[in-house]
Amino acid sequence: MRTIKTGGRPAKKLGEKRRYTVSVKLDTREYVSLKTKANLAGISRSEYIRQSISRSVIRSRLTPELHTHIRKLSGMGNNLNQIARKAHIEGYTKTRSEYLDLAGMIDNVIEDIRNDG
Repeated sequence: MRTIKTGGRPAKKLGEKRRYTVSVKLDTREYVSLKTKANLAGISRSEYIRQSISRSVIRSRLTPELHTHIRKLSGMGNNLNQIARKAHIEGYTKTRSEYLDLAGMIDNVIEDIRNDG
């Protein structure tokens, strides 16, 4: 029995085929940067973009809750500065309770941030 050779490379599996095209508009500076980086890496521009996509890490935006916590901490930081100023004038023993109250509130906000993710 004779085997018929069809020639060529074996067909790629469905998941290995590159079936999608994405068009991206770049300005001159971006294009030159892409071209230079791909040349320095010794790969094509397409391969450079593929590797950039697969290796990049995108961080999500801050949630509204986290923004609220940050604003609270900022205000508490201002209060802490005022307490420190007052402690220099009146002495630490007179401002100690204010400081402890504020430190407790700061700890609560930090704990809320940890719990929210």
